[in-house]
Amino acid sequence: MKKPEDEYRRCASVLLFRRTEKEGVQFLLVRKPRKKDAWQLPQGGAEEGENIEQAARRELWEETNVQTDILGKSAISYMYDFPKSYRRFRPDHICGQCIQFVFAEADPFVQVRVDQKEIEAYAWVLPKQLSRYVKRKEYRKIVEKLVEEGMVLLEKRSYIQ
Repeated sequence: MKKPEDEYRRCASVLLFRRTEKEGVQFLLVRKPRKKDAWQLPQGGAEEGENIEQAARRELWEETNVQTDILGKSAISYMYDFPKSYRRFRPDHICGQCIQFVFAEADPFVQVRVDQKEIEAYAWVLPKQLSRYVKRKEYRKIVEKLVEEGMVLLEKRSYIQ
């Protein structure tokens, strides 16, 4: 049950692309150590004083050991409520998250390293492979839209360079 003082945590997520000669354009997914909805884009809460781009870069670094510049910000956001079972353990008034998304591109040979605690695995995924990893339909549809939007951005960027 939502209370008047409840609020949504600001969260940043990054859709990180890489272009390879063999595979084409892929994007990065990371796997959290949980049974359901384990695969997602790198993401995390924005800290006090951080804008979404700064938070996305920091989270990408913390989760994957990858540093990159942000290419742009998406107009898409995703707001959801935490499950009641999770809320019981929160001592604050955070009832869910509002995720804002940014786009980035990595070198084709970038080395990803996960900590095996917060993130236990990663995968470079072709857009057509998304449903193998992301099972929650609502989130998958958002990622599909983000990939479409990001591909347009990459195309424009290739044209300019």
